[in-house]
Amino acid sequence: MTKTRLDPKVFKVPIDKIRAGYYSDKYFLRVSEILHKEGHNPTVLYQFFVRKPAVVVGIDEAIAILKYCVGYYSDEAQAQYLYRELREIQYQLYTTSPNGTDQEIIDLSASRTVLRRQLNELWVNCRDQIQLNALHDGDVVEPWEPFMTIEGPQQYFAYLETVLLGVIARPTATATATAKVVKAAQGKPILFFPARFDHFWVQATDGYAAMKAGAFGVSTDANADYWGVQGLGTIPHALIGSYKGSTSAACLAFDRQISEEVNRIALVDWDNDCIGTTLDIIKTFYKAYYGENAEDTTQWHKVIGAGKHKLWGVRFDTSGTLRDASVIPQDRWSLGVCPELVYRARQVFDQYGLHDLKIIVSGGFDAERIELYEKLAVPVDSYGVGSSLFKEKIDVTADVVMVDGEPCAKVGRKAGRFDRLSLVEYE
Repeated sequence: MTKTRLDPKVFKVPIDKIRAGYYSDKYFLRVSEILHKEGHNPTVLYQFFVRKPAVVVGIDEAIAILKYCVGYYSDEAQAQYLYRELREIQYQLYTTSPNGTDQEIIDLSASRTVLRRQLNELWVNCRDQIQLNALHDGDVVEPWEPFMTIEGPQQYFAYLETVLLGVIARPTATATATAKVVKAAQGKPILFFPARFDHFWVQATDGYAAMKAGAFGVSTDANADYWGVQGLGTIPHALIGSYKGSTSAACLAFDRQISEEVNRIALVDWDNDCIGTTLDIIKTFYKAYYGENAEDTTQWHKVIGAGKHKLWGVRFDTSGTLRDASVIPQDRWSLGVCPELVYRARQVFDQYGLHDLKIIVSGGFDAERIELYEKLAVPVDSYGVGSSLFKEKIDVTADVVMVDGEPCAKVGRKAGRFDRLSLVEYE
């Protein structure tokens, strides 16, 4: 299967800020500054690697940055002045947009466009002077294995090291963590739910990494941005609270107002009685949509499935400090969404003929816990995983290992094998 790369435009690279060094460590900026002032511009080869097994993601974004930001300003002083002016105009636009007049916004936007054009006219693009070789997003790498190399005049790209390392480190950590839970789930869908545990600016990167690692779905449209799809969502506790704690009323409201393309998945732990709440929802749906004797449980299966007026699944999200009403009190293993709760629920649902009702579990799941549930054959249909996916930390390192065609690396480092890498060609 031929591997492809994302279009660089997908990443919406903040070109002006990166070229200005806004996101770069000062000492990398000073490398480019010193080399320029010294008239010294050696051809160097950088290799990028990690120190533990990983699913590497972020390469395509690094490629996009290199496409737009390898080079220099022909007049650095003028570029700095224009950039400061651009920042000021941008700030004015932010503060004016909510309440400003149309003309004020038009004038500021026009000024911003002019400044950006002037900066672009000063920019000398040198990307055709570097050679870039890399693996693809989603590839698995071993410790110390180079997954990307950049070779070319150092002055034109040395200042980008901070940015390049960062756009690879975070999604690589997210993808590696996600891959572990995907493997543990043995083919059952993983729903990527950690958006609320970090800044919204990183959602697109995180969601892309998760889906590259095999996640079935993500929870926000930003998570799904690079894929051109939408986030998935169930019924939250907030909606249940809006209906005075009636999960059934909240589910009916959801069903009335949300498109039939969205599967109805009820969050059923509000009353700490997942089984009882589920049966109450089904009874309510049956009575509302069939208008028949809701006590005739042999017909409840009619409201199970996809689409309007049906319940596709239920999600158990019981707090780890609580024990569901159906669970026999024992040790801490009987708290939260424990195996006994899921076993009992599946047994009861099947007794009512609700064989197609899906059970989704969430709340404190990680690869280790999912692996245990699978070994115990807990009848889970899908896992929702959240904050545990942000606990993985993977450092990405870049080293100079060749200078002007000769080996040159710090003690303990040397050029690795590059045979898995493929040439990156810019259009």
